[in-house]
Amino acid sequence: MKTLLVALVLVGLGITAAAADDTCGAQAVANKLRGEELKSFMANCKALVQMACEGRAIDQKVPDGAKSAFIKQCIKTEVGR
Repeated sequence: MKTLLVALVLVGLGITAAAADDTCGAQAVANKLRGEELKSFMANCKALVQMACEGRAIDQKVPDGAKSAFIKQCIKTEVGR
């Protein structure tokens, strides 16, 4: 439970840090995460990044045929791992 709380707090910090163009991997390194905290943080960060990338695809009116590739590349760039 404590690990989950720490992960949620770090995800909250991650949202703020994402505005500074930090990748999930860079945030994890900066916060010196290891083990289960790292796994949990990366999973949560990737989920947030996926939602953000899907939103970007909609905002940028990416055609359906290119949407999947756009989202994959966006996630790869933002997660940084």
